Amino acid sequence: MSSEWLTTLESGEEPHVLHRMRTGWAVLGSTQHLPGYCLLVYAGSANHLTDLPRPERMDFLFDLSLLGEAVSQVCAARDEDFLRINYEVLGNLWPHLHGHVHARYRWEEESLRVGPVYLYGAERTKKEHAISAAHNQLHADLRAALSTLTRDAYGT
Repeated sequence: MSSEWLTTLESGEEPHVLHRMRTGWAVLGSTQHLPGYCLLVYAGSANHLTDLPRPERMDFLFDLSLLGEAVSQVCAARDEDFLRINYEVLGNLWPHLHGHVHARYRWEEESLRVGPVYLYGAERTKKEHAISAAHNQLHADLRAALSTLTRDAYGT
């Protein structure tokens, strides 16, 4: 991720955007090792959650929770082994505020399922997990869920 990617998001040219949230963009992750992986990329200029005024922090975290709710709904409907959602706000590799939403599944090896996704190592980014046309329905389902959830949550 880079500042160029942020420019692509701002211009509306990023094809994997799911929804424009109040505080940023919900985006389907470029790797779908665990189906449903998404990000919320903050629309302003901040590196850390604590860079935001407290009300905006709450808005960002609320948006992240709505994204997680959408992922949970969609993944539970698509896979009976869906288990839960994990959330992360890291910023170690890309110093721009963003949150990760990871769907977790019963079919994962237990030693990996109970830890952070990063325990999977290079397996996560193998070519066969790259987002592709095979993920079009997942993309559409997440867009629809986010549209409904944000309409209900924001009252618009």
